[in-house]
Amino acid sequence: MRASEADWFGGTGAGLGGLARLSSARTRSLSAENPTGEKGRGGAASEGTGAFAARDLGPGWKISPSIVIEPGQSATLADIDGPGVIQHIWCTVQRQHWRALVLRFSWDAAERAAIEVPIGDFFCQGWCEFSQVSSLPVAVNAHGGFNSYWPMPFRRKARIALDNIGGEAAVVYYQITYALLDVPDDVGYLHAQWRRSNPVPPGDVHLILDGATGPGHYVGTYMAWGANNSGWWGEGELKFYLDGDQEHPTICGTGIEDYFGGAYGFDEPGSGYVTYTTPFLGLNQVIRPDGFHRSQARFGMYRWHVLDPIRFDTDLKVTAQALGWRSRGRYLLLQDDIASTALWYQRSPDPPSRPALDADALEVI
Repeated sequence: MRASEADWFGGTGAGLGGLARLSSARTRSLSAENPTGEKGRGGAASEGTGAFAARDLGPGWKISPSIVIEPGQSATLADIDGPGVIQHIWCTVQRQHWRALVLRFSWDAAERAAIEVPIGDFFCQGWCEFSQVSSLPVAVNAHGGFNSYWPMPFRRKARIALDNIGGEAAVVYYQITYALLDVPDDVGYLHAQWRRSNPVPPGDVHLILDGATGPGHYVGTYMAWGANNSGWWGEGELKFYLDGDQEHPTICGTGIEDYFGGAYGFDEPGSGYVTYTTPFLGLNQVIRPDGFHRSQARFGMYRWHVLDPIRFDTDLKVTAQALGWRSRGRYLLLQDDIASTALWYQRSPDPPSRPALDADALEVI
């Protein structure tokens, strides 16, 4: 099999001009209707979550459209022999599970998952409340249709598990489309790491990523930010420590809203916060206090470095400051609730170490 440039971008290359290019790659798809992706076996189930509804129709009539994951259980969504690349993932589950289901992707012979992220945060829904996302690699549509177009190459094996660390059974619908093709030597593995500071320790910063090993490039940040103070909360800087940087980073931003493509506090005078969702960046969610149960403002933001990947040779660390304002024009160190998802490609399929994820650490409180 020979991979063309078009294969790595879902068949379109850098634009629609690549759509007409033919390829020897073979397309397969995994779902509850074809859990192995085997050729000619879609819709062949004789039992499943739709069996009762199809009792008058028989096999082939949506007998197994979904799976049920019980509390404390793990479901294998994909176990694929390579080489190949995952090109599209669609899934949906009720929103009370968005922080209780953890996606884990493993590549080749790696013992630990390269991607370990709550399903909601992976699709920019960290607060367990729906928000529209219309970006290039991630799209979320009414009402909770999750789509990922991040290219996920693998050489020998791709494994995707979904773990239910919550207290309720979850009904999950999913479809994973992949191509079987050769993977060039210069193609990296996708990694994603979730971290939360709740709250940010006094005088400290929120750690977005640490321990990434190069060569590689950083491609995205999603943040679910809960403000615990009144006033503006995003004055802090996002910093990228590249290839041995110690006290000071190589890349230093000018403010949280600036990094996510906005300006001046995301504020339209007279209107307040203005949400937006664009191909590469957005403030996709603002959850406002209601004067009753909702006492803090909460925000969801994404920035995809698709056209401007941050390259590193040996190592990468990423941090964010939680900073506001106090009297007489002075900065105020904040202790906000910040959860972040970092995405990057690196040569090795082995992930850096990270904190263990448990239900209490993930819970939206």
